[in-house]
Amino acid sequence: MAKTVLGVLASGRGSNLQAILDAIDANQIRAEVGVVISDKPTAAALVRAKEHGIPAVCIDRKQFDSRAEFGKALAEVIEKHQVDLVVLAGFMRILDPDFIRLFSGRIMNIHPALLPSFQGLNAQQQAIDYGVRLSGCTVHFVDEGTDTGPIILQEAVPVMPDDTADSLAERILVVEHRLYPQAIALYCDGRLLSDGRKVTILSKEEQ
Repeated sequence: MAKTVLGVLASGRGSNLQAILDAIDANQIRAEVGVVISDKPTAAALVRAKEHGIPAVCIDRKQFDSRAEFGKALAEVIEKHQVDLVVLAGFMRILDPDFIRLFSGRIMNIHPALLPSFQGLNAQQQAIDYGVRLSGCTVHFVDEGTDTGPIILQEAVPVMPDDTADSLAERILVVEHRLYPQAIALYCDGRLLSDGRKVTILSKEEQ
């Protein structure tokens, strides 16, 4: 079976990208990263990609007059590298609806909260301010809403009484680095069945 080609979009240091690369190297994911794209020229994720011999492309949002034009530029690079699954790994840009429709069912994201709670930015601070005892992370398919797509995997993380947004984020990140590769592996193995909002994980016998 051919390997799934991943296109990873990242705006920052690329720690989730590194977790995915490590899982691929350990043969836990039947995939290869075909391209890493960032909207920031100085993103460490681009450096990580180059160190692994992966094409690293910066598409600077500031160079485009609209989200739609930016989305078209992203799509051109993704199609050029024959990407099967678009993986958002700390990509801090809202995607254009046309882009989402073009790759419908083939865009995955990880969010540092137990969706549908605490959507959008600063999810860790939202959780602390609300006073919840549990937060966590969610891997989901991307739709045209903000963190509203069908949920693939979730895992809870306790919120400690003395937590700050940063300390909670670090604890959640440890789980993200394990959960995201698991979800990608399920996709690559053909074990995710989507039906509206519901995503069913097939057993190895059912796939």
